[in-house]
Amino acid sequence: MRIAIAGFSDETCTFCKDPTGVDRYESWALRGKAILDENRGIPTYINGYMKVLEAEGAEIVPITYASKGPGGFSSWLTPECFDKYSYEIRDGLKAAGKLDGVLLSLHGAMAAASAPKPEAEIVRRARQAVGPDVPIMVTLDLHANEDHELADAADAVFILKTYPHVDSEEIGVIAARCIVKTVKGKFKPTMACVRPGIVSASIYQASGYHPMKDVYDRCREWEKKPRVYCVSVAPGYAYADVVDIGMSVFVVTDNNQELAEKIAQDVSDLAWSLRESFAAPLPGAEEATRMAMELVSQGKGPVVIADGADRIGDSTHTLKELLRQGAKNWAIPCITDAKAATDLEKNHKVGDEVTLTIGGWYDQFSGTPAKISGTIEYMGKPTYRLVGPMRKGARVNESFVASIDLGLNRHVVVAQRMRGANDSAGLTAVGIDYTKLDIIILKDRVHHRAYWDSVAKVDIRTSVPGQGPADLTTLHYDNMPADTFPVGKKWRK
Repeated sequence: MRIAIAGFSDETCTFCKDPTGVDRYESWALRGKAILDENRGIPTYINGYMKVLEAEGAEIVPITYASKGPGGFSSWLTPECFDKYSYEIRDGLKAAGKLDGVLLSLHGAMAAASAPKPEAEIVRRARQAVGPDVPIMVTLDLHANEDHELADAADAVFILKTYPHVDSEEIGVIAARCIVKTVKGKFKPTMACVRPGIVSASIYQASGYHPMKDVYDRCREWEKKPRVYCVSVAPGYAYADVVDIGMSVFVVTDNNQELAEKIAQDVSDLAWSLRESFAAPLPGAEEATRMAMELVSQGKGPVVIADGADRIGDSTHTLKELLRQGAKNWAIPCITDAKAATDLEKNHKVGDEVTLTIGGWYDQFSGTPAKISGTIEYMGKPTYRLVGPMRKGARVNESFVASIDLGLNRHVVVAQRMRGANDSAGLTAVGIDYTKLDIIILKDRVHHRAYWDSVAKVDIRTSVPGQGPADLTTLHYDNMPADTFPVGKKWRK
């Protein structure tokens, strides 16, 4: 049994300005055996594929895996970029000889200027190489915007079930087991796809909390039934202005189309009944900061403030409120400002007293630049491994960062490129002792909860301006279907 593995992944924020070109991919693209080496032992889809296929004694044929390198979000993939890697996958599959199956690690929220439905097009190009009889199965992030075109192109689609994403390897295992059973003639994948017509900000999509927990619980109920292999829901990605934006339900059964369609419709109906919960009001930066300080004063810290709208890392809204309201014992692990970071790298050293103007440079959502004064406590290009459940053990190699101690145990990390701290490694790597913090401000929506929910007593979701806001009415969509709740033209007042 010869099974090919390939991938091409991006979560494209089309409300960012800079297009995504080959330069954002090529340094991080993996080919051949390097795909297996880089994923082995890391909880990824591909490691899940490998576990099953190696146990089966199958020959794994790694082709190409392309994912965007660090640097924050960028916008539409250029035609050159999309064609380079999608055709490279196709041509690699053609050159691989006889194959029994193909596993594709995709994302689902890619936006490409030359392909209205890029993941479906990637599968179609792969199909050109292997023909109609070789099963192609796809794994997706749950922030996927997909529809029937992907269901028509692929033999089976499997989507993450957790946000924070801690089941990537598990989904890889599920997909690989399905392709093995299919190749052996023991399973006939039959699939249905239904779209409820809901778009929601990522911050409402945590799988362990209402409303998504309700939806995923229903999926688990259906998966207990005979002949039901996998019931997946992608709540979607609101920050790609694409024609297939929003939630989708994919069901894979063993040769039972009627059952697949029944289940997909049932889960879709449940999601629709919960639609108002996907747009509940959230506090802004001022209120969230006040809430955090009050909780700390009541002994309910540490507190995380999830400043999830900022896709570039330069937003100053929450930083300014922390300074204005006099908060103590806090850290922001990223304000992206390449100019300020470069000046620090060239002209300063650890221990220097500095006054900086940082952030607020990207667009009208970023706020205005903030002035800070303090002591440089760390400078460098940190390298470390992740310690939380998401991609535990994966190596992180950062560009230049500098941590500034503002006094009163307040810390701001100025970075050349967007960085995060979805687990404690992003703080400890720059010398910040997270155990002494009362407030941790993360430019993230949900992923951090996989780690920080075990540390912080409260997680405060926020609605602040940005390229990825909770309030979708602040964004202008050109391609969204008119009947998409709650911000399609049909629903706007």
